[in-house]
Amino acid sequence: MNQPFTAEDLYVEMKRMGSSERTRFFLMLTSNAFREDDFTHEQVFGDLYREPFSVPEAAQYLEISVATMRRYVQSGRIRPSQIVGRSQLFDAMYLRSFKRNRGL
Repeated sequence: MNQPFTAEDLYVEMKRMGSSERTRFFLMLTSNAFREDDFTHEQVFGDLYREPFSVPEAAQYLEISVATMRRYVQSGRIRPSQIVGRSQLFDAMYLRSFKRNRGL
């Protein structure tokens, strides 16, 4: 009867592999195992989609630097949904639309 192959078994086998074969294994793993990681906005943010984003949060979501985010705001490319004191807040749906349209 076949027993399931465990993580420990895999680790022992990998220790036996040569360095180039381990490298090849990890390249195969990363190129094939994580293809389904294009999550939807809803999967990532869940019920937080209605919460406004701060500048650092918006920059992280758009995958740009905070400095670039501030330049986009200064130039009018991105508009805050609220300004509270000196803090600018951004609507998640607006950022989502911006990201899709800009191809970010």
